[in-house]
Amino acid sequence: MDAFAVAICKGLGMERINKRDALLLALFFGGFQALMPLMGYLLGSRFASYIERWDHWIAFVLLAFIGSSMIRESREQEEEEIEHGGSIRYRELFTLAVATSIDALAVGVSFAFLGVRIAPAVTLIGCTTFVLTLVGVWVGNLFGSRYKSRAELTGGIILILIGVKILLEHLGILG
Repeated sequence: MDAFAVAICKGLGMERINKRDALLLALFFGGFQALMPLMGYLLGSRFASYIERWDHWIAFVLLAFIGSSMIRESREQEEEEIEHGGSIRYRELFTLAVATSIDALAVGVSFAFLGVRIAPAVTLIGCTTFVLTLVGVWVGNLFGSRYKSRAELTGGIILILIGVKILLEHLGILG
């Protein structure tokens, strides 16, 4: 769901859907959502406490950073949008994919303890995330084309709120 929400944010910032960018976003998000539990599964119990201790902080910092950048960019001149052509930058794409999937690393560790068959699990997770990301880009673009002036600002705020939600859930403040 975090990947879906981030995809909506990215769709908000697109003047029109760029199929290449939407597919890249879906591939990165789906791939990382599948890769992280697999890595966690392979790491097993050896690093479980370390991963669970820091995953929420890493996700929070990454999402807050990217969200703040989006808010800052929404207030700058349109020069930057022309310069980048509104497309997705790989560094940002990588950071978003890691931020939205890092807690899945700990889930993979749980899979190892529970004896879950990892191949079907990560395939289902990756494919579901891929589809939801494409849907999220489309939904975000639908609303972004109607509310262009505030779309990037809203997207940045949503990313920060997702980071805060992840942090508060892991700290036990939210259920």
